[in-house]
Amino acid sequence: MIIYIDENMSPYLARGFNILQTPENVKLGTEIEVKSIKDAFGQGTKDEDWIPIAGKSNSCIITQDYSIKRIKHQQKLCEQYNLGMFYFRPPSKSGFTYWEMLRLMVKHWPSISKISIDKDRPFAYKVTSRGNLEKM
Repeated sequence: MIIYIDENMSPYLARGFNILQTPENVKLGTEIEVKSIKDAFGQGTKDEDWIPIAGKSNSCIITQDYSIKRIKHQQKLCEQYNLGMFYFRPPSKSGFTYWEMLRLMVKHWPSISKISIDKDRPFAYKVTSRGNLEKM
């Protein structure tokens, strides 16, 4: 399974979490790869282009782009292709800083990986600006 980090977040987060996840894969008995959408599909690839590809590989997405949930045809694509979505809701339009995002991802990574493995897709969760992980 792949957990993609959206291009509105640093690809270094994806690369780092992929390394950190590797020893956990043995314990879980399931391989979770963490990839950057930017690295995998290219800078500026439209959501409508990568969503079907990600869905065909049983993937989950971590993003700060809440418009995917609000734009009806993108939301329907996510549902059609059975994506698991994790929305990180920043406190402002400028988004979380790199270090804020890193702290939140570290805090919630055990839950994100467990939900990604255990829950039937499609699903959506959000991490609020207060740092809570909530089912949507």
